Amino acid sequence: MSGGIARGRLTEERKSWRKNHPHGFVAKPETLPEGTVNLMVWHCTIPGKAGVAYELTLIVLLFVFGWHIYLIMGALQTDWEGGYYPLTMQFSEDYPSKPPKCKFPQGFFHPNVYPSGTVCLSILNEDSGWRPAITVKQILVGIQDLLDTPNPQDPAQTEGYHMFIQDPVEYKKRVRQQAKQYPPLV
Repeated sequence: MSGGIARGRLTEERKSWRKNHPHGFVAKPETLPEGTVNLMVWHCTIPGKAGVAYELTLIVLLFVFGWHIYLIMGALQTDWEGGYYPLTMQFSEDYPSKPPKCKFPQGFFHPNVYPSGTVCLSILNEDSGWRPAITVKQILVGIQDLLDTPNPQDPAQTEGYHMFIQDPVEYKKRVRQQAKQYPPLV
């Protein structure tokens, strides 16, 4: 019976997603070779978080002969921006009592993504942060936020964690390189 609950909930999630989803995100159930839809596996795309349009920096300098004020403007970008990251959501027959398994491709670089690609995020933890009311949209937006703001208290991969903590410049460079590996599918 619980499988019926899972499929019913996923049918509703799909309808809701089609009506209203965040710009740039994709989430759709798997289509099997014979054309049927498998509601238990969703193929998703998470866009890298966009930066702020402009940064304004005000510099005030006092010289011997008076005040000088400079206004510096420039576009800000996140290191993840420009990438469109593929993610698979695998739902069990116990959904929504249990969270889906969310996986990026194996080897995805991020402190909170296991080498297998599995995402380590509190709202996906069945024993602590998961609540049955959490939606597909909330999960995907939460993962997008995690990409840009890693949680060093809950590392899942050694390389990503150490680079994030010990060499932030190299970490950012690696993230920007990874973003180029996942261009928009236009």
